[in-house]
Amino acid sequence: MDALAGAITAFQADFMKKSKGMSPTREAVPLASTDFMPLDSSALGLLHEFAKSNPIYFQWHDAEFSGVPCRVYEGDINEYWLGSIKHDSGYQPFYPTWILSAYALALASKKLGFEQVVDIGSGDGRIAYCARVAGLGAHGIEIDENLVMLQDAVAKATGVDFGARCADATRFDYSTLGLTRPVFFISGLPEMGEMLAHSAISRILKAPELKDRAGFAFMGTHVQRKYARDFSSWGWGKVMGEYGLKVEQVVTLPTHWTADQAQGTPYIFAKTAL
Repeated sequence: MDALAGAITAFQADFMKKSKGMSPTREAVPLASTDFMPLDSSALGLLHEFAKSNPIYFQWHDAEFSGVPCRVYEGDINEYWLGSIKHDSGYQPFYPTWILSAYALALASKKLGFEQVVDIGSGDGRIAYCARVAGLGAHGIEIDENLVMLQDAVAKATGVDFGARCADATRFDYSTLGLTRPVFFISGLPEMGEMLAHSAISRILKAPELKDRAGFAFMGTHVQRKYARDFSSWGWGKVMGEYGLKVEQVVTLPTHWTADQAQGTPYIFAKTAL
């Protein structure tokens, strides 16, 4: 998993250095598995189907980065970003991760033994979609109705049902999902996502069937914070300490908001300390 994440990060760095696209949103998906980035061929096909079916992308062309033939998808998220910020300020506006990163996160979830992915603040559904591609159960909780309609359109076009729901994650009854060994992805960087994290985690851990089985994946930051916990490097120390969560794995991957930076976004996988 670390090797794949490293390959994706290096691939993204070469992409940002050489890509000539002018669109505000752009990313690349390999056209085939290579030694540099070995990926399941059928999964790759479904990643391309997601991009081609997603209305945020309006054009694409083929190119090569890090010796990997790929397709570059260009688009604009502004319409959906503007819609997402109308909700309570405790929620993170819509900023997607890379499709490749979403798939790597799904594989990491599977390797850690999780059986379902629940994406809280699921945006256009790419993490939940990739979870299904990786053979996991998937559910997406999204408060913005326009983004849920986008997810429904992608699910219909691709034939991949990734459980899109229009709901407020701070009020949702997670016991209705029939989860066995889930990992919950918490949308939002620590500076903006703590309100959502507190509300969702407290509801999840109150469910007896989830208390000792649930894992959490937080989007982090490499900026040091002043929390006096072992998690200070990622900014989630206060939240994780309050709920007795311990770090299982950290995976750093490209996102759209770190596309022009030397470091990607660290995703911190954690679970309750038994």
